[in-house]
Amino acid sequence: MEDSMGNLVNLRQFRKQAAREQSEQQAAANRVRFGRTKSERTAAAHSASRTNDFLDQHRIDGGDAS
Repeated sequence: MEDSMGNLVNLRQFRKQAAREQSEQQAAANRVRFGRTKSERTAAAHSASRTNDFLDQHRIDGGDAS
């Protein structure tokens, strides 16, 4: 008798699992599209800081400069 009955499926759990998988796929796509590693962010911040420091050192302070 046990072989003739099918397995019961909880549709709520099935929908939640499908939503989780969809969310994870979207997150993975966003990580590839927008993500940068911590070392990349640090290097970019360091480069921007050095550039700003260089420009500040070469700034002409005076009333005639526009």
